[in-house]
Amino acid sequence: MSTAPNPGIWLRSDWLPRRSIVSPITSREVEKMVKHNNVIPNGHFHKYWESRIKTWFDQASKKKTRRLRRKAKAAAIAPRPAAGLLRPAVHCPTIKYGSKVRAGKGFTLEELKEAGINRKQALSIGIAVDFRRTNKSVESLQANVHRLKAYQAKLVVFPRKSNKPKNGDSAAEETQNAVQHTGPILPITRSSIKSTTAVITPEMKEKSVFTQLRVARADKRIFGKQAKRLADKKEKK
Repeated sequence: MSTAPNPGIWLRSDWLPRRSIVSPITSREVEKMVKHNNVIPNGHFHKYWESRIKTWFDQASKKKTRRLRRKAKAAAIAPRPAAGLLRPAVHCPTIKYGSKVRAGKGFTLEELKEAGINRKQALSIGIAVDFRRTNKSVESLQANVHRLKAYQAKLVVFPRKSNKPKNGDSAAEETQNAVQHTGPILPITRSSIKSTTAVITPEMKEKSVFTQLRVARADKRIFGKQAKRLADKKEKK
């Protein structure tokens, strides 16, 4: 049985009460901490993990199967393009992705009308049609109309009956020399906008951009009131 030591004698660690022993926070514990109100990871891997996982060893064979399936599909639809139908260039939704351009579902009826293509004929010549989508800007309308016209310029239309060609069908020489297109149809490229720099002039320093923005904002807000006020003044005069 240990007795309490004298005050002048050096204290051993086992004599100190357990409350006074403070363990420092290690770097490993600091790395565990997470942000916000999330759970601190403290996993206990004392489970039969082999029954709780999924393994697969056919990744290479699946890759080969997909390639052969694509090849068979391209051969089945030949001489049509292997990529399928022509899709429009559309902007992604939301402000975050609105500047990104990608392939959409189908062309609108207005775009087909501007390009001079009948909507019933569109699918027969490999053009996708979307009856739900509407054009919200002139720029997107003109871009897709240009896309349709570029497609028509490169299009080779085979007659349903080789001995009875109709109006709009390609010549016999073009159909004989036609080769199936295996790549993407008119790939959509995103144009990068480069920012330019300029020297700040004294005239620029005299003007206040903040004031200009606030005035423009106010003019937009009270546009109707200002128009009505000006109309009333003209009537009084």
